Amino acid sequence: METFGISLQQASLDLTGYAERWKRNLVYDKSQRAYVRGRSFKPHFIKPSAEDYLAQLRALDQGLVSREQSWICLFPGYGTTPTPARGIASETLREVLTAIHEPSALEVTYQSMSRPEPSARWIEPHSLAFDGFRWHARAFCQNDQVFKDFLLSRIVETGKHGPVTADPQSDVDWHTEVILEIGPHPDLSPTQRRAIEMDYGMENERAQIPVRKALLFYALKRLGLDTDPAARRPQDQQIVLISQNSLPKVYA
Repeated sequence: METFGISLQQASLDLTGYAERWKRNLVYDKSQRAYVRGRSFKPHFIKPSAEDYLAQLRALDQGLVSREQSWICLFPGYGTTPTPARGIASETLREVLTAIHEPSALEVTYQSMSRPEPSARWIEPHSLAFDGFRWHARAFCQNDQVFKDFLLSRIVETGKHGPVTADPQSDVDWHTEVILEIGPHPDLSPTQRRAIEMDYGMENERAQIPVRKALLFYALKRLGLDTDPAARRPQDQQIVLISQNSLPKVYA
């Protein structure tokens, strides 16, 4: 009643009306003095989603929502593997978002892995990208004259804003979609392949995953498809690329 902001009388009327309309969905449990879900329950107002439920548990575990804010009534025991906290300064994110929305170029000091010391550069961010672990700014680099990714956590300092020089629509890799077609490793047993098929929601041992070309490297790495499948046991590799030859040569 607190969740929906209704009175006891209104709750009783709603439950009675629901029970009359869908008699098999609700059963009155005298021991609990409450309506409970019937064994032949079928939802009529929402479409159940396992992904939504599990995403809610993950958000709870990460502290993104509290139990009071969650729509889950009875919580199971749950846990997730820890993800290292990323050191992204709120000021950095604010300046990057400002540059995206204005739009404008942003002066930054950036620590790359190709240079021993941080370097100053002008970037023109147009989007944010998440690779499964880290957040990037997708931006045109005025220094290198190309679109590339900049890890937000490696932006050491932000400075002035300036005029943009590139059109985000010309970031071809960002606006190009690539389809990853995956299937179970062929050396798995038939029942093992069926298990992998269920794991990835495949049909006829095939699943298609759309991904931006600019994020293809990260997608392949996260799926464990960035190395030769023959280098690992089938039970460890589990999935393979079906159409690797159709991928852009720079990534294949």
